[in-house]
Amino acid sequence: MRMILNAKIVMLLVTGYCFNTFFPTALADDKPVRARGLGIPFDGTPGHFNAITDVPGVTVGETTIIADLPDGKAVRTGVTAILPRGTETHDKPVFGGYFSLNGNGEMTGTAWLEESGMLEGPILITNTHSVGTVRDASIAWRVAAGAADASGYWWSLPVVAETWDGWLNDINGFHVKAEHVTEALNGAASGPVGEGNVGGGTGMICHQFKCGTGTSSRIIEMNDGPYSVGVLVQANYGTRDTLRVAGVPVGKHLQEDKAYSENNTRFTETGSIIIVVATNAPLLPHQLKRLSRRAALGLARNGSYAGNGSGDIFVAFSTANQNALQSGPKTAITMITNDEMDPLFLAVVEATEEAIINALVAGRDMTGNMGHTAKAISHKALQDIMRQYNRLNK
Repeated sequence: MRMILNAKIVMLLVTGYCFNTFFPTALADDKPVRARGLGIPFDGTPGHFNAITDVPGVTVGETTIIADLPDGKAVRTGVTAILPRGTETHDKPVFGGYFSLNGNGEMTGTAWLEESGMLEGPILITNTHSVGTVRDASIAWRVAAGAADASGYWWSLPVVAETWDGWLNDINGFHVKAEHVTEALNGAASGPVGEGNVGGGTGMICHQFKCGTGTSSRIIEMNDGPYSVGVLVQANYGTRDTLRVAGVPVGKHLQEDKAYSENNTRFTETGSIIIVVATNAPLLPHQLKRLSRRAALGLARNGSYAGNGSGDIFVAFSTANQNALQSGPKTAITMITNDEMDPLFLAVVEATEEAIINALVAGRDMTGNMGHTAKAISHKALQDIMRQYNRLNK
């Protein structure tokens, strides 16, 4: 298998197989295309990168694992890491909250997040059967790089989420290893974020198209100054018929090349989506839980109905209140009042909608485990349909 990469490559030889692991994962001869670049109209004002990294301090790392194995098996998976405070994430927690729209999925650490209101460490996303490995590796990374707590011990309940990539990936081969997690964490950076077939989104499918990782952001003006809201999604949900793009029923028009359809004459929504929301607006945990709920409305705009088999789990955090620590004496914090939160709610809805479509547009055709194939959405066909409905900006 030949790959042309403009990124770091680490070669791992495992029982004779060659794994190509790299991040970020844009192909040198494949210039990234995003939804706005195709003329898809979205409301709101994005930040400079139109990414979750527009929230100051937030960094993202991605490790992608691609390999072809004997007997038709293939590895198409990876890890995505979101560090709320960049290199300070080890020692400085953030206020956080989460919401499960439909719980056929996993996000570890949420019991303590719900109880304490504190997100203590990074957020990691991977495939369903690698959650344990990623969780353990996250703890080891924190032990190696961060200081012990006041008791002299390291204590961690990491937040690790998943979606299922078993159509394209040999998911029962357990190919995500601790070193892949460490690569994603140590490689986390600000700036543009890889989308589509990268990181934890490598083998993911949405609306029966090849999909994966997507991100977007909004800058909102409020009485005390501008704030950033950023969203990152790992999109692996949805049926073709319900897909809508900027209000247009695109899925009704594009009925060919449906992933899974060779084994399922009637495909039901059995995938999942993880949505991570970040902001620098000073919000308390209960307000962040409210913010995370609004991601469901952006998801719905694109045609999700949170089917019975779908795991739709969202988490939100605020990088404000640097002194929001677990212990110590009383401290002063700031907050936006509930009456002022409407612009933040709208920003989450808009950024979630766009992040998912960015994931869809960034997807590339992929053939993986046992020869299964997921076709990407045709950019030209998408533009033609949008033009028919007078919903194309160019």
